[in-house]
Amino acid sequence: MKTDTIVLGAGIVGTSIALNLAMRGRSVVLVDRRGPGEETSYGNAGLVERASIYPVAFPRRISALADVALGRNPAAHYHWNALPGLVPWLFAYWRASAPARILDYARTIETLLAHSLAEHERLAGASGAGHFFREGGWLKLYRTEAGLENERSEFPLARQYGLSAREIGVDEALAMEPSLRPVFRGAVIWSDPHSVSSPGGVTQAYAAHFAALGGHVRRGDARTLARLGSGWSVTTEEGGVEAPEVVVALGPWAMDVLRPFGLRLPLQVKRGYHMHYHAADGAALSRPVLDEEGGYVITPMVGGIRLTTGVEFARRDAPKTPVQLDRTETLARQLFPLAARAEPEPWMGSRPAFPDMLPVIGAAPGQNGMWLAIGHQHLGFTLGPITGRLLAEMMDGETPCTDPAPFSPHRFG
Repeated sequence: MKTDTIVLGAGIVGTSIALNLAMRGRSVVLVDRRGPGEETSYGNAGLVERASIYPVAFPRRISALADVALGRNPAAHYHWNALPGLVPWLFAYWRASAPARILDYARTIETLLAHSLAEHERLAGASGAGHFFREGGWLKLYRTEAGLENERSEFPLARQYGLSAREIGVDEALAMEPSLRPVFRGAVIWSDPHSVSSPGGVTQAYAAHFAALGGHVRRGDARTLARLGSGWSVTTEEGGVEAPEVVVALGPWAMDVLRPFGLRLPLQVKRGYHMHYHAADGAALSRPVLDEEGGYVITPMVGGIRLTTGVEFARRDAPKTPVQLDRTETLARQLFPLAARAEPEPWMGSRPAFPDMLPVIGAAPGQNGMWLAIGHQHLGFTLGPITGRLLAEMMDGETPCTDPAPFSPHRFG
């Protein structure tokens, strides 16, 4: 089969790229080993995080580092045997988390975040996925005054970008979410983000609209990608596919495909877990709730109340070690009346991340006709649609909606 473009990876990023290209009239084949939205894009907290101008940064204080090293921080876990291979990446991550560089990050990521809600709304409207979306922002809870004070420090920059953050007391937080228990001393409501009841369902709806426009979704192994003259080919269950251009949007598996072509990018993964629970005694949530010092988010999903964990540094394919889920479940039960687990096993996924915490969006160095859209770390679901628009504009030679230079793979040399 011959087509204009092959897109490798049917998560929210790859699906959004394929859909944007199809809406511009291109013939596109979307290839993944599984169905759309069944891997990393399935397992997140479902936030379109418009207000995430501050990244999930590497701890800078000695006390915070000690908490991670000694296992006292429920938001972080690591495998000893993975650390030697991660040292250069972690050092670069630590450097990128310096206060001055965090401000640079905020200015850069805001150029994408500013489009995140509108681009999701555009694709959701066209795809009939609007019923998954809800307004109301998200609620951050703090168990200590120190945690609240740290959150307050983000308000001035947030307001500079027109974002709405408001500190509220325990009583007002309980009025918003009556099923919570008052185990916290204060809260902040961030009003700008939206959330969804099924990130996998949203991705599948976008993929269905892509197919309705004439796009093809095929199962296949992206590692079969090969040069074919001046173009590219990949093998699928329905046969080979050839195209002059290919987009690699494979998230944590991207380097499996890119290394054989000589590309060396500092992409690593941050693993995470989730579990769905039944709610006890008629309890309910209307929005995602972050227990900042507890290191978890609880959010209402079609499968129940989803509890998502923080970061685990481990080899991508190492066996599951859901110790964070066990730790945070205890804390979450203090906050919200969770009943039994709704699934026999926890879900585990890997967030693809570069040490500067920014994604790569652009042409692959030295590989004519290859484009990259990888490394969205904690913001993949948020940034999928705007990444799709931006890359489609670049591929078609249009004036891009925002400057793509900060996201170029060439920044790594």
